[in-house]
Amino acid sequence: MFDILIYIVIALVVIVGVILLNASRRPDDFAYARTVHIAATPQRLFGMINDLRQMNTWNPYALREKGGKAEYSGPAAGPGACFDFAGPKSGSGHVEILESAPPSSVVMRLAMVKPFKADHRVDFTIAPAASGADVTWAMSGKQPLLGKVMMLFIDCDRMVGRDFEEGLANMKKIAEAA
Repeated sequence: MFDILIYIVIALVVIVGVILLNASRRPDDFAYARTVHIAATPQRLFGMINDLRQMNTWNPYALREKGGKAEYSGPAAGPGACFDFAGPKSGSGHVEILESAPPSSVVMRLAMVKPFKADHRVDFTIAPAASGADVTWAMSGKQPLLGKVMMLFIDCDRMVGRDFEEGLANMKKIAEAA
């Protein structure tokens, strides 16, 4: 009986070792992005992103969180505008607009505290196109070992991408209705 237990422990150590080795070989950085065409002016779309209060009318992460903490600070829009959040679905963290170049781009910092610490760059780009604009929502950052292990079992691009697609669809619906 003791011999079987030793073989089980050895097998578990080997499995964990293989998982950690595979995870450690994954890229240190990640980047996810989704794009949608919206029949609205770049100026209109820029305003829906550059003002965090407006952004949270279509942002799926904010819309899912009912009854959580939401606090805005800094200017109403543009660099320095901040949004602190905490809730059971979204975790807790801080969003700050770092740069904005009307009407083509907004760069944000997403600093998560829970469920795990993370510091990511979020880029929104708005490119004029026939009868409207193409809006891209992108996020990039460093991938710690725990994140690399998660990526072995979870398709994070698909998971985050679904949320970005939902948010861009919400934005499209609001912008095109106006």
